Amino acid sequence: MKNKQRRILIARTDRLGDVVLSTPIAREIKKKYPDAFVAVLVRQYTKAVYEHNPYVDVIFTDDFSEETRSKTFWERIKELRKYKFTDALMLLPTERLNWMLFFAGIWNRIGVGHKLYQILSFAKSVSRKKYIPLRHEADYCMDLARKIGVESDNLATEIHLSDVEKVILETRKEGYKSGKDILIGIHTTFGGSSPNVTPSVYREVIDELKKYSNIKIVITDYDIPDAVKNIEEVIYLRHDIRDFFIDIACLDLLVSSSTGPAHVAAALKVPTLTLFCPLPACSPELWSPMGNDARYILPEENYCSTKCPGDPKKCSFEGEGGIDAKKILDNIFKFIKERGITPIQF
Repeated sequence: MKNKQRRILIARTDRLGDVVLSTPIAREIKKKYPDAFVAVLVRQYTKAVYEHNPYVDVIFTDDFSEETRSKTFWERIKELRKYKFTDALMLLPTERLNWMLFFAGIWNRIGVGHKLYQILSFAKSVSRKKYIPLRHEADYCMDLARKIGVESDNLATEIHLSDVEKVILETRKEGYKSGKDILIGIHTTFGGSSPNVTPSVYREVIDELKKYSNIKIVITDYDIPDAVKNIEEVIYLRHDIRDFFIDIACLDLLVSSSTGPAHVAAALKVPTLTLFCPLPACSPELWSPMGNDARYILPEENYCSTKCPGDPKKCSFEGEGGIDAKKILDNIFKFIKERGITPIQF
């Protein structure tokens, strides 16, 4: 392909955090092939991650649900064929996606795994080698780009704000806090793929932080649990997803479990304090936010051997050696003091 323009499609049709972790690929492709045409295929609700991204030429969407799809299977194929893609990186190679890109005429399709439909469609594959040694998810994703000649270990994620959004950001910051305040976001909910403390634990954290006049608190959840609803002097966010990104960019720190908003914060260079499980499938080695000041809290070393329920949705880090409000607060105050700020009690 020395004299032929590379036209590359990056496909990641799953959740918010996973899509954020794919953003280094577009940037590194453009560094390797400055004249390449780069497109992404994502779900409708994650499209905002790539909006205003200078390394992406076009964004396509395709949802799992027929109710939310903007085009049928064959309509999408017809649209993709017009772009004459030379390569497709299938970061989540579902059967629908595999056959869609096959019929779209993209002959160099690279995925993960060796499902029958991949073999029948002559798709290429990279192996995660049973996660030994364990690497970061963003690094595994970059393996697909390495397959087309991209040689990079830069895994910093990024979400780009437009010039107008940057102006809104500065105005919104002034509305949320004065120059001497610290703005802390608390995200209490999660998608179920990793453990999390209960909303009542987050409420303990919030109640303690409220005792300090120069600490302002933002609840960043979309669906707010009852335990953290209607708290006086706490900011609640109710915006669309690009507005949500602007609000996250206002923060000095985001506290959450291992979930999508933590990756959004990292991509906006906002420091994060994330609750993690040490099991490989949920660990910070695999899922830590990338490209920011990323801190995390783990339960004590022997906690999981006696307390692990075997299902992340059922683990709330309760009991001796787990994660409680005090441990979260200790880490928050450590962060604040490292910033040279002294919490001022009312």
